[in-house]
Amino acid sequence: MMIINLIENTEGKSGCIYAHGLSFYVETAHHRLLMDLGPSSDTLENAKTLGIDLALVDTVILSHGHYDHSGGIIPFAGINGKAVIYMQSTAAGEYYADDGEHAEGERYRYIGIDKSIALLPQVRTVNGDLAIDDELELFTVRNRTHALPFTNKRLLIKTQEGFVRDDFAHEHFLVVRENGKSILLSGCAHNGILSILDAYTEKFGSAPDAVISGFHLMKKTDYREDQLCEIRSMAEELNKYPTRFFTCHCTGLPAYEVMKEIMGDRLEYVHSGEEIKL
Repeated sequence: MMIINLIENTEGKSGCIYAHGLSFYVETAHHRLLMDLGPSSDTLENAKTLGIDLALVDTVILSHGHYDHSGGIIPFAGINGKAVIYMQSTAAGEYYADDGEHAEGERYRYIGIDKSIALLPQVRTVNGDLAIDDELELFTVRNRTHALPFTNKRLLIKTQEGFVRDDFAHEHFLVVRENGKSILLSGCAHNGILSILDAYTEKFGSAPDAVISGFHLMKKTDYREDQLCEIRSMAEELNKYPTRFFTCHCTGLPAYEVMKEIMGDRLEYVHSGEEIKL
């Protein structure tokens, strides 16, 4: 199995663009697939730099309905009209971020996907879990076992009655199986990586061999002590799994360093353009 990051927030492989967003290219015995497509066509440029032919991709998984994971989908559809794009039926919803009363622009900022994505003929909307084939399976979190990450509080859904907290029903997770190994890929783990792992274990009966995911712990300001305690507690819980963890994007480097002190070589950060060695 080959897993290569196509774009991420931090500088990595020489010549690769880095930007706020996420995309992974995964090559298995039977599939060439993308997990998300980053914030823009920069994802496609990085694929060229890395020698990856996106015209050969057969499957795209949109992890959830945010722009920084979907911005490259329309450009991708211009070069590949056959790849099936899987997204939850709610992924084209009205998703916003609350930038606070002192925001430079509008307080409530749209962070959802380009609505034209949902109109693409190759899009397949999913309601809940879906077994695609023996290699690929999507699952969701039906019942959270842990509190949502503290950084989710500013993420909202716009309704007719006003803004409400996002419930992240638009988020799903990909399981890739090959040679007896099971790899769990998530975008931002908005539902909380611990709840996601509990849902995985309940559904499949054991822990995954590896997890590749952002943990959504990034902040623009310093962490409070209670937030640092939450990050440390998460790392301690992850350390109990017989699993290797690879993180990136919305985890943020400061939170990663806190977790790394606890998890050691069980946790690695993946930068833009880098390949994951399982």
